[in-house]
Amino acid sequence: MRPPLRILVLEDEDSIRRMIAALVQARGFEVIAVEAGAKAIDEAAQDFPDVAILDLMVPGAYDGFEVIRRLRAMEPARSKIPIIVISALDDGASRERAMSAGASLYFVKPFSAIALLKELEAIKSHGAL
Repeated sequence: MRPPLRILVLEDEDSIRRMIAALVQARGFEVIAVEAGAKAIDEAAQDFPDVAILDLMVPGAYDGFEVIRRLRAMEPARSKIPIIVISALDDGASRERAMSAGASLYFVKPFSAIALLKELEAIKSHGAL
C-alpha cells in the first residue's frame, strides 16, 4: 500500500484553508496547511510535498506566484510536482502569470470541491495531472 499523498495547502483565509484541509484529509491525504508564502517555502524545503494547492494573494514577502517559482526552482527531482492554484483572481493575466510560473491547474474561487478531489485522485492514481 502506498503512503498517502502529502499535500501542501497555502491559503491565508482561515476558513478556506480549514475547509480544503478537511476535504482532502477526509480522502486520506496528508495535509500541511499554512497561511503565508514564506511558511509554504519553509515547509516544502523540510518535507517536500507530493502536491501543492496555492492561493495567489497571500500576505508576507512571497505571494503565490513567487511560491510557485521557488517550488519549481528546487532540486530537479522535486520541481515537477503538480501545483494547483485556487484563487479569486479571475483574469487572464493572472492565470497566464501563474501558468507561466509553473502552475499545473488553475481554479477560480468559488471552486468545485468535486473537481479538486477528482484531480487529486488522478494524481494519486497516475502520479501527474
